[in-house]
Amino acid sequence: MTEDGKLPFTAHLEELRKRLITCFIAIGIGFAISFAFKEKLFQILAAPLQDAFMEVMKRHETLKYMALPEAFFTYLKVALLSGFMIATPVILYQFWLFVAPGLYNKERKLLLPIVLLSTLFFVGGSMFGYFIVFPLGFEFFLKFSNSTISMEPRMNEYFSFSSKLLFAFGLIFELPLVLTFLAKLGVVSKEFLTRNRKYAILIFFVGGAILTPPDPVTQVLMALPLIVLYEISIIGARIFGKKKPEDLDPTDHVKESK
Repeated sequence: MTEDGKLPFTAHLEELRKRLITCFIAIGIGFAISFAFKEKLFQILAAPLQDAFMEVMKRHETLKYMALPEAFFTYLKVALLSGFMIATPVILYQFWLFVAPGLYNKERKLLLPIVLLSTLFFVGGSMFGYFIVFPLGFEFFLKFSNSTISMEPRMNEYFSFSSKLLFAFGLIFELPLVLTFLAKLGVVSKEFLTRNRKYAILIFFVGGAILTPPDPVTQVLMALPLIVLYEISIIGARIFGKKKPEDLDPTDHVKESK
């Protein structure tokens, strides 16, 4: 502890190391559990594509692998993805514990609700991608098949494509929670979010182009939910945003005693 009561930089690094180790252990446990069900998990992941084949091409299609170790390494990646999903509550909890020392007492009480909501928003975003975006996007892509060209799905390429979308939608659904929390801290306000709405919409479409594969369908399917989530964030900022100085209780800004 320094003379001004702050932790030295090395202490922050040690705290970060402890949090990361806990996260890696949680992911490792999730990976070990998931690997036992790797084939079933991949079948679940591939189900939207196979359903799209039945809808568009009227036939069942199996995913193929071209290199000898491709199936094995794809199963490893599936288990790792599932392990990360299982460990999401632990990862989010460790993140908020890391930032908690810089918060006020009243803000620290929000830690557990934020972790729970963060997990629900992330899972909800991934589910939105899986159940809404995947079917629409896959059917769109398969309609390019004709008598001249046909789609031959590969395990590794499909996993790379689908996992990126799942993570992207999981992360973007955290937007209302993040902006509401920033509004609670006084970093942003309802007026600021409302005033910059048009710039946010532009960023959403640019971000959708960066985070998703290079096609307009998934870009739009990501940008539209972001616009809705941004409007929800404005409502959250209005309800939970930091009060004006004259409305604050002086005890709200007293940090926890050391």
